[in-house]
Amino acid sequence: MADPAPQSLKRTPLYDLHVALGAKIVPFSGYEMPVQYPKGIMAEHVQTRTKAGLFDVSHMGQVTLSGGDAVAALETLVPADIRALQASRQRYTQFTNDKGGILDDLMVTNRSVDLLLVVNAGCKDADIAHLRDRIGKRCRLEVHAERALLALQGPMAAEVLGRFAPACKTMPFMSGLAADVVGVPCYLTRSGYTGEDGYEISMAGDKAMLVAKRLLDEAEVEPIGLGARDSLRLEAGLCLYGHDIDETTTPAEAGLLWSIQKRRREEGGFPGADVVKRQIAEGPARKRVGILPEGRAPAREHTEITDATGKPAGAITSGGFGPTLGAPIAMGYVTTAQAAAGTPLQLVVRGTPRPAKVAPMPFVPQRYYRG
Repeated sequence: MADPAPQSLKRTPLYDLHVALGAKIVPFSGYEMPVQYPKGIMAEHVQTRTKAGLFDVSHMGQVTLSGGDAVAALETLVPADIRALQASRQRYTQFTNDKGGILDDLMVTNRSVDLLLVVNAGCKDADIAHLRDRIGKRCRLEVHAERALLALQGPMAAEVLGRFAPACKTMPFMSGLAADVVGVPCYLTRSGYTGEDGYEISMAGDKAMLVAKRLLDEAEVEPIGLGARDSLRLEAGLCLYGHDIDETTTPAEAGLLWSIQKRRREEGGFPGADVVKRQIAEGPARKRVGILPEGRAPAREHTEITDATGKPAGAITSGGFGPTLGAPIAMGYVTTAQAAAGTPLQLVVRGTPRPAKVAPMPFVPQRYYRG
């Protein structure tokens, strides 16, 4: 066994497997997590785009709401139409504050007997407190800290997982299914955060090692760390909480209005609804956009963005090298006047403006399985 972790950092049930596989371990959202394995971030990124990659996402929070009026209660905290969410279907949404800012983004799955929420690791304690405080008396809230979560992502994910749970192969994107994987009861959702087809697999923490090892035994699967997870989601144009979205950004500014269904846009009833409805009607003052820097130098978070004349226009929120694209990519917020695709921009790096332009997202086509 590896040495005990410092008290300030937690470990997932797969920590010892990461160490045994030669992972470089770093602090992340209060956990000791693998940032990469010996083959490196570039190889892991390509592996996920071309075959299948296995991610440990057990640091995420898994919470269920049941009984009472769980659906109506949750709708007082998020802008998604939970009432219309059919059994075994999943939705992406956000917890919002009274100014329409995003407290966290999350996945909600209707499992018939309950609503399964998967929230971000860095926000989960605050999210759980928020749920208890706001709706804890209206429904039963259970925190499943004992459960682990794996993500199997890539074009061969369905073929691999289908060997153990055949029914998963025909699941459409954003759906859920209870199934055994190598004899372990699991709950699967056809989802993930790479832009590729794939699954998130929830199971008892003490069974995670068995499931992970068996999946890694398959020829198409390699372990993937946080580094490639970030480059994959950036190429897919997906937001990272605390960077591209936070309490100061609204769903309209972040380009997430697709996640607010018609009834909720019209009826409101969630925190900050008036702000969001006004931005839907009038348009926000700024927007999240994709950005392609010229040359090979990546644009990093907090880099200042100006328009072509040097007038301040915004800032980079995520940036790096896109291995699939073979070029630096970024996203950030700019004034609405500068948000159209193709608009020339300048990125100010150490006082020197460098040319860039607004680009459509995703940078790499998403390949979700629609059925």
